[in-house]
Amino acid sequence: MNRILIVEDEERIASFVEKGLRANGFTTTVVGDGDAAYDYAVTGGFDLVVLDIGLPGKDGFTVLRQLREARVSVPVIVLTARDSVRDTVAGLEGGADDWMTKPFRFEELLARVRLRLRTAAGAPEVTVLRNGELTLDLRTRRARSGERTVDLTAREFVLLELFLRHPGQVLSREQILSHVWGYDFDPGSNIVDVYVRALRKKLGAGRVETVRGMGYRLPE
Repeated sequence: MNRILIVEDEERIASFVEKGLRANGFTTTVVGDGDAAYDYAVTGGFDLVVLDIGLPGKDGFTVLRQLREARVSVPVIVLTARDSVRDTVAGLEGGADDWMTKPFRFEELLARVRLRLRTAAGAPEVTVLRNGELTLDLRTRRARSGERTVDLTAREFVLLELFLRHPGQVLSREQILSHVWGYDFDPGSNIVDVYVRALRKKLGAGRVETVRGMGYRLPE
């Protein structure tokens, strides 16, 4: 199980990222200032760091520089509101492995986290997810149910990918909302139910089960 250090001083964003990563099987630790970020990251106890730039104490650039000076090679994804070319170049040249600007979509952050972890581990990239006769090609973004090709919208694709990566696991509406719709979602919305019904109609009955009072799951 990969261990991820989240360095973010805005509590709402930190909570959103932590919940999303935990829902996808990662172990997380959250810190809210640069000094703590360096102290945690330098221990070598993490497989990846998600790092904000505008932090109390040491800023993210300083944390990153000191980690690389200490020869800590942990992958670092910078997640920041700063979007200038100058800042981006400074971060990448300073040792960041990736750079994302806020606001962001969780599914993009998750994809980048997985990519950096695969790269660090030298693991082969998974391009097709399978569950029985159901397949999802992550490169062509095409789904197939048996011999039938299924056309999916962008949101349906992300939702199906989430289910396929967690077969048998019950996913709550909150987990699905935060993963597919981001941290500005309305927790009172019924949008998850609407999209699950749409997936069922396209994939066939029984593909996505309702677990009453808990959420939904894709049978193993």
